[in-house]
Amino acid sequence: MKKGVIFDLDGTLINSLPDISAAMNRSLAKFGLPGFEENAYKYKVGNGVFKIAERSVGERTELLEDVLHAYMEDYAQNCRVNSYAYKGVKDMLHGLIGQGLQVCVLSNKDQADTEAVLAYYFPGIAFAAIRGRVEGVPLKPDPAGALLIAQQLGLTSDEIWYVGDTSMDMNCGNAAGMETVGVLWGFRPREELVASGAKHLIANPQELLELTRI
Repeated sequence: MKKGVIFDLDGTLINSLPDISAAMNRSLAKFGLPGFEENAYKYKVGNGVFKIAERSVGERTELLEDVLHAYMEDYAQNCRVNSYAYKGVKDMLHGLIGQGLQVCVLSNKDQADTEAVLAYYFPGIAFAAIRGRVEGVPLKPDPAGALLIAQQLGLTSDEIWYVGDTSMDMNCGNAAGMETVGVLWGFRPREELVASGAKHLIANPQELLELTRI
């Protein structure tokens, strides 16, 4: 019997691309580098801020550290401008908690940014655990963060659903021994989720409530 749910954040609970792309494009422009269309960031995000910066500067690696720091400062101030919770997600979270499940978030976003975004977009949601990027804990797809949440909750892996929108999430959840659910409204296509071993696919948040009732 499942007792908890771990969610990815970006592309799963919120569409953060408007603020991520704007902050990175402003940071790139400071150093004379070209920006990208918002949709291009679907394949730049997911592995933490360093990888976003690395993928954005391309061959201009000498500017990587400067762009990274500029982006981190910009995004910390502007991570709650045009991002938004996906339709139905708030009701889903309330519904899961109503079912008695412990609801958690595991993100590769910095811990402070993760907490700030969740507090802003989901006020009143009693998350049982929130883990962002912290020193000493490897980023997803390494399962360490997911396993630490399980330990914090006092649950075994097979008592937890793991929900995300990318292969990185499915790989993380599967490696942690959790039952994986791929969401089809996020940043990556169905084919990626299937190929990375998603146990379930859902097209809207309501379907998760139906799945967790089984």
